[in-house]
Amino acid sequence: MMVCMKRKIFINVNIPNSTKKRLARAMELFSDLPVKWTKEQNLHISFLPIGFVLDEAVYDICEKVRETADEIEMLDIEFEQIEVGPSVDDPRVIWLSGKVNPEFLAAYEKIEKALGFISAKKKAFKPHIVLGKIRKHMWDELEKKPEVHKNMPLLVTMESLDVMASDFEEEGMEFSIIESCPLN
Repeated sequence: MMVCMKRKIFINVNIPNSTKKRLARAMELFSDLPVKWTKEQNLHISFLPIGFVLDEAVYDICEKVRETADEIEMLDIEFEQIEVGPSVDDPRVIWLSGKVNPEFLAAYEKIEKALGFISAKKKAFKPHIVLGKIRKHMWDELEKKPEVHKNMPLLVTMESLDVMASDFEEEGMEFSIIESCPLN
C-alpha cells in the first residue's frame, strides 16, 4: 500500500541574511513578551499560504509559480514598523508591516489566479514579515497589554518567489525551499 504524504506549502519572498540579523536584533527589544519568536533563519516576507498539499501536487504548484514569476517584474517593498497584527483588537502576531504596494498586490493576484485560487478582490494588501506568534492565553492574562511599536524603515527588493515547505522538527518549525522562481 502506497502512503501519500502531505506537506504544508506556502509561497514567500526570502530576505537577505543582513536583514534577518537586523530584524533579530529588533526582536530582542520585545523578548519579554509572551511570543513564540520566529527563528532568524526562517524570517521571510509572507506572500501566499497554500496549506497542506499532497507531495505529487507540489511539482504542479512549482511549475505554475515558475511560469507566472517570469511575467512579474522585480519590485521594491517598503516596510515601516514593528507592531501587533492583524490589529490591536485582534493581536495574533508581532510583525514588521509594510506600506500598501499595488505591484505586490498585482503579483499576489497573478500567482493566486495561476494556482486557481478564488478569493475576494483585495483593495489593499500590506506586505509583512511575521517576527513571532503571540501566545494568546498568556497574552490575555497580562494585566496591561504591552504597546508594541518600533519604527523600522526598511527596503527589500523582491527578486524571486520561493515555494516553501514547513516541517515540524524537534527544535520547532523548519522551512525549506522547494523551488526558487526568479522574477523578470
